[in-house]
Amino acid sequence: MTFVMRKPNLILLTIPALLGSCSLEPLLEKVSSPVSGQFPGNSGGDVPADISWQKFFTDPRLKKLVSLALDNNRDLRVAALNVEQVRAQYRISRADLFPTVDLGASGTRSRTPSSLAGGAGAANVRSYDVSVGVTAYELDIFGRVRSLNHQALEQYFASDAARIGAQISLVAEVANQYFTERALLEQIELSERTLKAVSDTYGLTQKRFDAGDVSELDLRSVDIQVQTAKANLASFNQQLAQARNAMGVLLGTGVPGSLPSGRSLDEGLVSEVRAGVPSSLLERRPDIREAEHSLRAANANIGAARAAFFPRVTLTGSAGTASNSLDRLFQTGTGAWSFSPQISVPIFDAGRNKATLDAAVLGKEIEVARYEKAIQTAFREVADGLAARSGLADQIKAYDGLVEAQQKRFDLATARYNQGVDSYFEVLTAQQDLFNAQQTRIQLRLSRAVNSVNLYKALGGGW
Repeated sequence: MTFVMRKPNLILLTIPALLGSCSLEPLLEKVSSPVSGQFPGNSGGDVPADISWQKFFTDPRLKKLVSLALDNNRDLRVAALNVEQVRAQYRISRADLFPTVDLGASGTRSRTPSSLAGGAGAANVRSYDVSVGVTAYELDIFGRVRSLNHQALEQYFASDAARIGAQISLVAEVANQYFTERALLEQIELSERTLKAVSDTYGLTQKRFDAGDVSELDLRSVDIQVQTAKANLASFNQQLAQARNAMGVLLGTGVPGSLPSGRSLDEGLVSEVRAGVPSSLLERRPDIREAEHSLRAANANIGAARAAFFPRVTLTGSAGTASNSLDRLFQTGTGAWSFSPQISVPIFDAGRNKATLDAAVLGKEIEVARYEKAIQTAFREVADGLAARSGLADQIKAYDGLVEAQQKRFDLATARYNQGVDSYFEVLTAQQDLFNAQQTRIQLRLSRAVNSVNLYKALGGGW
């Protein structure tokens, strides 16, 4: 039977392979970037994107919360343990590069009855041996074991990049949850002010109604405002309790009572980062580096699959001493050894090796596509963050003016109502519009803070 390879030039590798190991891994070509060289509408910031989170966050309470989460979060702990597990698997793979040496000792005593010993009487046989041996050590002539070891190493690097990505995500989640708490506290404060104002108005309106100065319709309109304000306040308190429960899960521990007081959304919670250029994402984004290492692991797997077409040489041997008497076991002339090399040449496997190689090549192509997708996703996240930063700044500025205008309208409507010029409907409408504008401005400030953190995360998070 004749064994034919599709690439005859690889057979020539058998000659130098007898002198040293070679690698059949293909050259990993550089993947061209599938995105533009610049971010659209790149607006500048105050600090570079690789700034540490300790300097990126300016709120002392938030810094303490992030530090607690990094120390106690269970998901992050699982990610770190996954890295250690993959690292152990890499060490197992690396051990295959070296021979396994065992020390063995044995003793045997047997008796053969005289009926089976040819009538010469019963035969008692004793044997003892001590040996050091190497069991089935593969000479990695074509780099199969080294390729598998390289694959395991790249998988370890990928898992470590995933751990860093989990850290960045955790930091962003804690910050965004903290901003949500800050926004809810402002919503509660706004609702409490509104409830107090409408409650005072209701008391005055009740006295005027009792005196016959206003209609019952006006009294019921004010009562609607009071009940609406109570409902809003109850809803925001519920949301705040749920937000704090979510924060507790992220922290992995209770929130200490000794933390510094928090800032409001207007007091500067984070720094503004500069986007830089897309190529810097390849160095900073852990998901891109994870995809790159996964691609390298898939490329190394091709080398192992190629090596399966070539002969495998394994060595088994031992050396020691043997004797039929324990007290003479280490005397001169009791030395014993064995050497058993073995070579296996693939002849017919029903296409298994070819299918394995094809699967490895396709696996590499899949990882190339995933790598390109990771770059595209990173580019879009940064571009969206930059666009949102600019848009949110304009919206907040507009709503600052809107709140001021609605406040003036409410004051005028209240004054005209007190003078009997307009009905209370004008006051009610103005008060609702003012409250909605103030609520929306708080939400926009929350969105601005969340956008800053998400942009920082999209740019690599400073790790």
